[in-house]
Amino acid sequence: MKKVFNSALLILAFLGVFTAQAQRSDTVKTKGWFKHEAAGAAQIQVSYRKGDNSQLNHVLNNNGIPAISSYDVWFNASMSHICHNWIMEDGLGFTPIATSTANNVDVKYNQYQAFFRAGYNVSKSSDFRLYPFAGINFSAAVLDVQDNNRIKSTSDFSTELLNNSSSKTFYQPNFGIELGAGFDFLIKMKSKKMNCFEIERNIPIGIRAGYYFNTYAGDWKINDYSLQNGPNQKQSAVFLSFNIGLGYKIKK
Repeated sequence: MKKVFNSALLILAFLGVFTAQAQRSDTVKTKGWFKHEAAGAAQIQVSYRKGDNSQLNHVLNNNGIPAISSYDVWFNASMSHICHNWIMEDGLGFTPIATSTANNVDVKYNQYQAFFRAGYNVSKSSDFRLYPFAGINFSAAVLDVQDNNRIKSTSDFSTELLNNSSSKTFYQPNFGIELGAGFDFLIKMKSKKMNCFEIERNIPIGIRAGYYFNTYAGDWKINDYSLQNGPNQKQSAVFLSFNIGLGYKIKK
């Protein structure tokens, strides 16, 4: 386990070095590998953001399909990149799959997201970070319908190939803006020296809180074909995230 931990930390450090060097390459000239400290973390986040499927459930009910749950919990994997007091955070996330079944028709629904945030640390302490941030969020809702009455009605390949079925996968693109604040408490660990580098290690534990403005709720689509008159309510809401990660700060 110790070797895995150290290897993961070294990879994060290298990524942080290249990120920091790319950010500073236009203003800093250096003869060495890098000149400025690089820091960041790999993180796991569990977020709460209330959803609302009332319009979608209305359409499902009108077609004889029971309502599906609206999951409010998101699971995210993210990376933070720190340059001086600036903190950048990017990540990917998803919600659990909600299901509904009626008349041998199965419906599955969940959401995916990608986000980027930028903030400024206003704390002077080395033990914690406190920063307001602004960010953008790209997400998609996915509705999968499986018509078992049709797709399981024949055992012949050719017949099934052109079988008339209600089985389809719909998706709806969304765009949002996030405004909020983050707090991280750093549990410091023993530093590790590698050749001419010193890696300060820590475990950041914190929260993110703010408001998600769903500024664009697109049409539902099948492949790239847009569908009209579908549920398109904007789901703006307060969000709260719990965060834990593996952090580093690399010095030459």
